[in-house]
Formats: sequence, structure tokens, C-alpha cells
Amino acid sequence: MQALYQWQLAGQDIGDIIAQFCDEQQPGEAQREYFSELLRGVLKGLDEIDDLIAPLLDRPMTQVDPVERAILRVGAFELAHRPEVPYRVVINEGVELAKRFGAEQGHRFVNGVLDRLAHQLRAVEQKASGGPA
Repeated sequence: MQALYQWQLAGQDIGDIIAQFCDEQQPGEAQREYFSELLRGVLKGLDEIDDLIAPLLDRPMTQVDPVERAILRVGAFELAHRPEVPYRVVINEGVELAKRFGAEQGHRFVNGVLDRLAHQLRAVEQKASGGPA
């Protein structure tokens, strides 16, 4: 989320951002690989991801707080392209990031949008787990 936020604000080269974050955070190889795939995947599919999110918003995407926008984009990518990550984990991670880095009530906004998106993209998983279908 922080790397995507940085890209949104500065427009810095994504390879440089990945290298910087990996140097600072010292992740293991699996974490480094997932981080890189996630960030590159979000940017490669940005239009598709924004198209998934936009109908669920109460305002244009450009008016969404940059932190919340980054969280929603990461969450939408994972819901759409990472079926191995349970939808509840995606939503929970998004909410926790919003609580930590977002606006005061941003976590509620993030929760609502990701929950509705999970309902669309992961209905079968939700039904199988006893969640809303």
C-alpha cells in the first residue's frame, strides 16, 4: 500500500520503488516476489481495477483519499487475481491498513467498498464459507 501510495503521489519509476522498499524492509524472497507481483499487477491492470471499484464509490476515484485509493486498488487486485488469498483476509488487511494509515473513518469506507466488491467477485467463496452470498 505504501509503495503504491508513493507511486500515486510522486509518479516514481516502479522498479525504483520496489528496490527502495525491499532495501528498507529486507523481506524474504517469497515476500519480495509477492510484493513485486502485487505492485506490478496493480499498475498493469490499473484501468481494470479502477473500473471494478468506481461503481461502488460515492464519489469519483480522483476524489478518494490517496491512502484509501491505494488500499482499494491493492484489495481489488487481490480479490480479482489472487483467489488463493481468502476474501476475508483481503478485506481485513484493507481495513487494518486504513485504520493505521487512513483518515479517521476511512476504514469504514474501505470495508464497505471491498465487501461489496468481494460479493461480486467472490460470491462462490462467500457462499462456501457461510458468508453473505
